[in-house]
Order: sequence, then C-alpha cells, then structure tokens
Amino acid sequence: MSVDALDELVKAQKRGEIKGIQSICSSHPAVLQTSMGRAVQSGVPLLIESTCNQVNQFGGYTGMRPADFVSFARSLASKCGLPAGQLILGGDHLGPSAWQNEPEGSAMAKSEQLVRAYVNAGYGKIHLDASMKLADDDSAHPLDVEISAGRTARLAKVSEQARLPGRPAPWYVIGTEVPIPGGAQEHEEGVSVTTVEDARRTIDATHAAFIYEGLESAWERVIALVVQPGVEFGDDFVLDYRPDKAATLSNSIESESHLVYEAHSTDYQKRESLRELVRDHFAILKVGPALTFAYREALFALAMMEKELTPEDECSNLIECMEKMMLEDPHHWKKYYGGTLEEQAFKRKFSLSDRIRYYWNHPEAQAAVEKLLGNLSRGPLPLSLLSQFLPNQHRLVRSGKLENEPLALIQHNIDDVLGDYQYACGN
Repeated sequence: MSVDALDELVKAQKRGEIKGIQSICSSHPAVLQTSMGRAVQSGVPLLIESTCNQVNQFGGYTGMRPADFVSFARSLASKCGLPAGQLILGGDHLGPSAWQNEPEGSAMAKSEQLVRAYVNAGYGKIHLDASMKLADDDSAHPLDVEISAGRTARLAKVSEQARLPGRPAPWYVIGTEVPIPGGAQEHEEGVSVTTVEDARRTIDATHAAFIYEGLESAWERVIALVVQPGVEFGDDFVLDYRPDKAATLSNSIESESHLVYEAHSTDYQKRESLRELVRDHFAILKVGPALTFAYREALFALAMMEKELTPEDECSNLIECMEKMMLEDPHHWKKYYGGTLEEQAFKRKFSLSDRIRYYWNHPEAQAAVEKLLGNLSRGPLPLSLLSQFLPNQHRLVRSGKLENEPLALIQHNIDDVLGDYQYACGN
C-alpha cells in the first residue's frame, strides 16, 4: 500500500462507490497515535498532513522542517505498529501563503524551497496553493486565476524536479477553499458554495499552465480540487453540509475522469453529513481542530476529577496552567478571539476553533499533563466521576469495553471523532 491508494480512491469514486479518505491535519502525538492505532486495526491507509505554516524550511510554528516531521511521524508509526506502506504524508497549502507580504520574486523563491523540501523529505501528496495575492500584485482587483495557475504550475515543476531517484511520483491537489484554514474568525450564517464556473476556470487554467510548463504527465497525477462545499465552523457555530446547495457542484466533477473534490474545515460535521460529503465526491475530508478539541475536552474532564480526588497542593491545576500560558503568550489567539474579556476567557478554554492546541507542546503544559495523568493513575477512577465528566466513556468502562485508565479515556474521546470519519469514508 502506498500513495497509489489515492489513485485507487479516485477510481473507486468514478465507479460510483462511496469511498473517501480522512486527512489528519495535526501534529499532536496523542492525535496521531490514536489515528495510527485505528489504522492498524482497520488496515486502511492513513493520511497525515502538515501545513505550510506548521512545517516549513524555516521550522514553522512547530519548529519542524519537512524532514523532521517525516521522521517524527514515521517514528510514531513504528511505535504503534503501523506498516510504513500504510502511511501517506501530505503537504497542505504549499505555496506563498506564509510570505504574502513579500513581492512575488522572494515569495515564490521561498515557495519553491518549501515544495522542494517537502518532496525531498518523502511527502507523497502535495496540495499546491498559490491563490493568495502577494505584495506587488494589484490590490484593487482579485488575483487573476491565470496568475494563480501559472504560479501553481511553476511549483509543480519544482516538485517534479525534486523527486529523488526510486521515490514514487507525488500526487497533486490544486485549488483552495474560500474560508481561511483552521476555521472562520467571525460567526457566519452561511458560506457560498464554490460555483461550477469558478471550479471549471481553476481546472482549465491550471491544466493549461501545466501543459505550458511541459508537465503533461504530472497533470495525470492531479487527483483533487479543493472547493467550498458549504461547510465551516468558528468559535461557537458549525455550518452543516447541505447536499441540495452543493448538488450542481457535486455533479459537475463527474465529467472529470481523474478528479474528485477535497473538502477542508469538515470539523464538527455530523456523522451522516460527512457520509453525504463523500457520497457527493468530496472524497478527501480534512479534519484537525476537532481532534485536538476532543483531546482538550478529555483532559479538562480529567482535571475536574483530579480536583475531587487530589489534595489541592498536589493538583496539576492543568486548566489554570493553560490559561496562564495563553495570557502570557497571546500570539496564537489574540487576533482570533474577539469580544469582551469574559468572552475571550471562555473562548480560550472552549472555542471550537481550539486555538489552545498551539500550547500543548510547551514544557509547562507537558509537565502539567504528566502530573495530571500521574495523579489519576494510582487506581481506577470512581465510576460516579466518570459518569459525571466522561459519560460516554463511563458506559464503555461499565460494559468492560474500555479500560478505566486516563490515557485510554483520552484516546477514546479522540477516537470517537475518528470513528465518524471512518464510517463516512466507507472503511
């Protein structure tokens, strides 16, 4: 099994099968290990992706370069018993997004370095996104699709040249969704579904740009177009998928012999809505914040149990610790969480956008989590507290299907989300 599984996915869709793949957009070890554990059990391919801001040639906000992330993911996979051929690594929004404030010359040069580093590191799925304006683009008008397509093809050419001997050729995704990656910043009542005309312009212009660059064979490995099917989430809302609103867009891709759609921001969609997305050819489903939200949710529940079971001076005070860190370093949430001070405090803990996910790798947070798990690992947790704070897991513990142990409880909360995606993808 390899990245060719992506080609098989497209072929299954073209045969009329409801077949999809979830794309795990997270670098959190608990999320990745839980995803890998499920993949081991199911035997289906596991697609894990990193974004251009998260992982790049300068380290990104994780501090990891592409080769570092590959080593990190493969090391976790080995520990989890996941066969190397079952793991697919993807690069998301690769292009000048991180350097939009620079002129085209420097922004695209850095974008080329970025794509080269991803391909050299062994990523097999490459999403090329050059849809954003750069500093010397005309600010008075939307970016011409031909300019975006030309830049995309330029990056594809670098990608093709960067492939090392003996490595499989990468598969490509083109286009972009309307909302910003990671969720909307303001409450929205609805988002516009990508029009068939806009989708067609993107396909045709990018195809022409690939041909101009002599990338005919690479175009055959373009498997998906990123579009907006009408799904979104923000601090306090989720816009559910409406099949009727996306029907025209869904039907239009059926005429493309080797293309499906990729849907971003599918977090928090209902189980059946995810299934409908896959049925309607949105075959690649991106999910990230919903998984770390489930991690945070379980940890906070355990922290509340800890306060009932542990002397005050021995508590991890995890919730207070995270609040303190976020106030001392507001970089990752300040421009995203508006409202009064009280509303901001609520969002720091409970926002569906889950900006708290950027703080779990801090040494102080890791120490608090370790202390929390240590305090609660001295014996089985009281069933009454499980029922109060983790009722879903309580039922499984009572039926003997889940171990009454903190790590198992956390992983199950994450796995609950993954289960919806596995169902939706027909695996």
